[in-house]
Amino acid sequence: MRVLFTVRPGLGLLHPLVPIARAVASAGHEVTFASAPQFVPNVERTGFRCVPAGLDSTDRDAERLAPEMRGLVGKERAAMMWRRIFAEHAPAKMVPDLLEFSRDWKPDLIVRDDLEFGGCIAAERLGIPHAAIQAVAFRPHLYDLIKEPLNLRRVEAGLPPDPDLAMPFRYLYLSPFPPGYLNPAVPLPPTTHHLRPVPFDRSGDEALPEWLDSLPKRPLVYLTLGTIFNYWTDIFRAFIEGLRDEPVTLAVTVGRDQDPGQFGPQPEHVRIERYIPQTLLFPRCDLVITHGGSGTIMAALTHGLPMVIVPISADQPENAERCAALGVARVIQPADLSADLARGATREVLGPGSYRRAAEGMRDEIAALPGPERAVELLQRLAVDRRPLTGG
Repeated sequence: MRVLFTVRPGLGLLHPLVPIARAVASAGHEVTFASAPQFVPNVERTGFRCVPAGLDSTDRDAERLAPEMRGLVGKERAAMMWRRIFAEHAPAKMVPDLLEFSRDWKPDLIVRDDLEFGGCIAAERLGIPHAAIQAVAFRPHLYDLIKEPLNLRRVEAGLPPDPDLAMPFRYLYLSPFPPGYLNPAVPLPPTTHHLRPVPFDRSGDEALPEWLDSLPKRPLVYLTLGTIFNYWTDIFRAFIEGLRDEPVTLAVTVGRDQDPGQFGPQPEHVRIERYIPQTLLFPRCDLVITHGGSGTIMAALTHGLPMVIVPISADQPENAERCAALGVARVIQPADLSADLARGATREVLGPGSYRRAAEGMRDEIAALPGPERAVELLQRLAVDRRPLTGG
């Protein structure tokens, strides 16, 4: 079986695909990735072949293609990003590239991150089944916004319109989110199958820094804004200022593309690095401070870690709302953030109370879910049966 994985340029979108792609390859199948030219080296560092396809665009440069996004934040920015970038510009470039590559390679399946819509259009043009892997919060209202542009892309590819937009989840939706985490008021598609999230973040050669082995016995607090939204340096500054005199060790990662020195000299217990693999760091942590990206949240809950969340954009507001409802996190809106509020929220979540117990409950639910091997079974069935695989 030949499986083509398609992914938009973003480590937070790539990382959920890697454990499943590795399981597919370990089962003896041939795997190739396709992604934006600038992102190909990131995929290749995971050990997979990657062909250049699609649009070189991330959240940071989206305003070049859609100037009306300038100044938008939160849910408004996410809505515009979905319509103008994910449904209009990106598939217009991705679909022709995938069809050209598939003319010779002839995949049996296409598997995509659920923000990459060119893969499912190309698969339907090729007459092969396709699957999506959930990388972000499921937001039905956003799918309503992209029906028109995605149907235009379908017509351009020689396909009939899909007025109900059944295409994205027509065959299989793999969700590495525990059912108890998801909002019961927002049901997932009938082709959804839940998997245990397997955090992956070793897309570089970073290891644990040596200073972690000489830490004093005090809580370890980790601050990250992920790999895309780490240019919101005011959030970093508020927590660094708020926690620099607290009896904690604060580990901050600002991203491979940011300079740790921009925050100036720090006391011994505040350590600022570019990147530390969370899979190595989280077993030592007591609290995670995050923007609310899905990957970071699932990794934290896999380790039973409570959080302080400052949601910025994308699916982060919905994730923050859900974590607050579950009692696993304290949420601060970016406009409200100050050093004093950062300090108070950290003290609250670290203190005796229910945050840690709620996070450990989610950890136990996650541990009981099937792993990537279940995804392989489903993909193999899909390649043979070529019909929708409903719920499980």
